[in-house]
Amino acid sequence: MISLEEYKRTLLSGEMDGRLLELYIDPSLLSYERERYVRALDCFSTLYGEKEIVLFSAPGRSEVMGNHTDHQHGEIIAASINRDAIAVVHPTDEPVIRITSGDFPETVVNIGKLDPAPDLDDGTTSIVKGVVNGFQQRGYLVGGFTAYVTSDVLIGAGLSSSAAFETLIGTILSGLFNTGKVPAEEIAVIGQYAENVYFGKPCGLMDQMACSVGGLIHVDFQDPEKAAVEKIDFDLSSVGYSLCITDTKSSHDDLTAEYAAIPLEMKEVAGFFGRSYLLGTTLEELLQHASELRERFGDRAFLRALHFVKENDRVRDAVKALESRDVSAFLEEVALSGKSSFEVLQNVYVASDVKHQSVSVALAVSASVLDPKTSAHRVHGGGFAGTIQAFVRDEDVPSYKKTMDCVFGTGSCQVLKIRMTGGTKVM
Repeated sequence: MISLEEYKRTLLSGEMDGRLLELYIDPSLLSYERERYVRALDCFSTLYGEKEIVLFSAPGRSEVMGNHTDHQHGEIIAASINRDAIAVVHPTDEPVIRITSGDFPETVVNIGKLDPAPDLDDGTTSIVKGVVNGFQQRGYLVGGFTAYVTSDVLIGAGLSSSAAFETLIGTILSGLFNTGKVPAEEIAVIGQYAENVYFGKPCGLMDQMACSVGGLIHVDFQDPEKAAVEKIDFDLSSVGYSLCITDTKSSHDDLTAEYAAIPLEMKEVAGFFGRSYLLGTTLEELLQHASELRERFGDRAFLRALHFVKENDRVRDAVKALESRDVSAFLEEVALSGKSSFEVLQNVYVASDVKHQSVSVALAVSASVLDPKTSAHRVHGGGFAGTIQAFVRDEDVPSYKKTMDCVFGTGSCQVLKIRMTGGTKVM
């Protein structure tokens, strides 16, 4: 640990620029990140005084491929991004964790009192309790600390701000009390446990795994309790590509039934074959029984099952393309995945409200201005509203961003890079 003032000097002198570039990739962000870190250090000092501190970071994530396959025990590709949550941290002898985030009231957790209290705790308290308890259950050391946290992970943009925070808390506990030796995959599992058990959200493991492990990852959910995670050694920034996320400014309100219908219909088809999930179902089986499936469950259920089967194949082909550094083949698979989400999975707009199709508009505009030979675009995440993503050559980013901001409002298009580092001690 070093003093706050020494950290500030190191930041402002540029001595930390190399490390900041590892985390944020884009040199144009250096000035902003230096100032952001200094503000965080000043906020910590105001709240908790001049202390020796450690800085930690945990990134947000983006789903790249495998749209709506994880809940059927399928496969996905996800990536951490160069937007993150950072924490200025000082360990204490008191068995209490104190966290202030932005302008929100301080969260206080006694590590000796970790029983879930969903009716009393706010989301932050629940997650901190859950992560600490998860560490204890696995035999890891825990302790008290004070922290100031600030996040650039956009809430509501499908970049998983909650998983970034869970990863951040796990990375702090690993770094302060376990010499940084807790595996990133285990921190992800603990984060999911905190969200499932303490926060009451039945999420899968994709978000936490992408945030914690970092870079591009391939996850096979054949056994969701022990998901197989493969880190893909490929840096898209090195070949001149950015990931653009456009917020279409559409609301996710009243879409619960739409989201729930996707796994429900997929499971209905799986049940026809005596399975609980679609994993193991083949294209040949679907085609052989197409008439009966369509008559019993409807055309949309049949189509969604077809999407699952083919999407798993696309994910595997995309992984092979990345491993062989074939960018064109990778982009082709992303584009095919997006086309399937739109036409086969049907999670781009709500059929009962065709007047509002902001995601469809974003995809159509992207197709109009991007070269399909050198780019790919698709719906991002759950769909029906929210965001799209596009892989765009760096030289094409300014014009693409200008167009999307014109259609959806200034600042709608965020230009991101895929970060190769997951949860980490900054210095």
